[in-house]
Amino acid sequence: MAKRKNRKPTTKGAKVPGPTENPLTNLMLADVAIRAGSYIVRRTVEKGFLRGRYGKEAARDIIQNKTLGQTVVSFGLARLATRNLPGAIIVGGGALAKTLYDRRKSKRKQQAEGDAQLIEQAQSEE
Repeated sequence: MAKRKNRKPTTKGAKVPGPTENPLTNLMLADVAIRAGSYIVRRTVEKGFLRGRYGKEAARDIIQNKTLGQTVVSFGLARLATRNLPGAIIVGGGALAKTLYDRRKSKRKQQAEGDAQLIEQAQSEE
């Protein structure tokens, strides 16, 4: 692998885009905005998947009662998939394998298992 040259950024009086003149602060604000937006979109999509079958209140309860383990696994898989091509292949292959495994089961059995797990999750803090 080729070594990277130590290059200094050019700062020839160019105006820094963003709300402040400090580029580090602007980068941090952009990162926070992107992460917050991503969080809101993710929660909305998750609720949308569940709302049709379980109703608005149950969908909200299911999402709110996700365990720390579920959150960590989701975050880890997403991070692995977005880091590099082998990670994307591993995560994609795992998702494909899980999908094929689930499809081998009968539809009623799949629905019953999923319903039982989600209803238990929705009722875990009541």
